[in-house]
Amino acid sequence: MSQESPPFQMSTPASPADPTRPAPAPEEFAKIYQEHGRQVYYVALRMLSDPTQAEDATHDVFIKVYRNLDRFRGESCLRTWLYRITMNHCQNLLKSWQHRNIHSNAEDALWETQVGPENSPLEVLETQELGGRIQKTLDTLPLEYRKLLLLVADQELSYEKIAQITEQSVDAVRGKLHRARKAFAQHFKTTS
Repeated sequence: MSQESPPFQMSTPASPADPTRPAPAPEEFAKIYQEHGRQVYYVALRMLSDPTQAEDATHDVFIKVYRNLDRFRGESCLRTWLYRITMNHCQNLLKSWQHRNIHSNAEDALWETQVGPENSPLEVLETQELGGRIQKTLDTLPLEYRKLLLLVADQELSYEKIAQITEQSVDAVRGKLHRARKAFAQHFKTTS
């Protein structure tokens, strides 16, 4: 995992869409994408349970980031801001008509991994099965619990940062995480 990014600074004069707003330089934006793209995709994948939708959501999030980077106030770290955008975008997708009524056939690819020379086929199968059980369990949890568990899974996020992302107090995050972990453990026992 990468270290915290310092507050982002604009270095180019203006965006073509709005000449009064600064736009990020392509190399600056590429650096943001390289540092945070994988984590944004992971959060989207766990929330949406579909690799194709997660990939689309990741692209949508970074388009939003590009368009609104000048609005980033630096009150939190960049990663916290990205996670908040990702969570809100995925939550909106889950509420949308398309998500409830259009189903992807990408489920089979969700936990596919390439067999490397160091991985035996049995290890790959076990990893796929465990990943499937984890996703199935996450899907049974309320969205609030799922969001908190996904954020705490990133070892570098403190309760304070999770509280910022979810707009809750630190004590509320602790309490809900305790309940989310208990619910996850109960549901995980019943999945196969």
